Amino acid sequence: MPPLTLTGIDEVRDTVGKTIGPSDWREVTQEMIDTFADLSGDHQWIHVDRERAKTESPFGVTIAHGNLTLAAIDGFRDQLLQSSGFKLGVNYGWNKVRFPAPVPAGSRIRASIETVSVDEVGDGWFQVVQRWTVEVEGSEKPACVADSVGRLLA
Repeated sequence: MPPLTLTGIDEVRDTVGKTIGPSDWREVTQEMIDTFADLSGDHQWIHVDRERAKTESPFGVTIAHGNLTLAAIDGFRDQLLQSSGFKLGVNYGWNKVRFPAPVPAGSRIRASIETVSVDEVGDGWFQVVQRWTVEVEGSEKPACVADSVGRLLA
């Protein structure tokens, strides 16, 4: 499915309360988890020790770092939504972020977005809050629910 293309702030506002997506599925491999562990310095055994995870983890396998799942959202963004008619768009941060379910190594994830709000913040800038939901194939609970805050300069 091609991404939804929005031109200008009025079209962005029109997405408030609507769900966009889901994206395509993406596998989360042990190699990705190990690379993230090296980049972040977080080598907790539940992420990187396959043998220990088999016997001691309630999940039976290693799991992705929550922050890896959060970072994966950026890889889904262009599949779901593109905008034009702005001088600049920037990541302003995250509001509430939760990780209700694990992402086991070898599982597949996908994402969807709901625009929560669009507010003018002055000097031509608009703040857009979007709620991201990352689901794991076969899981009843989402792996991540997070509100991204972006700013668009009209």
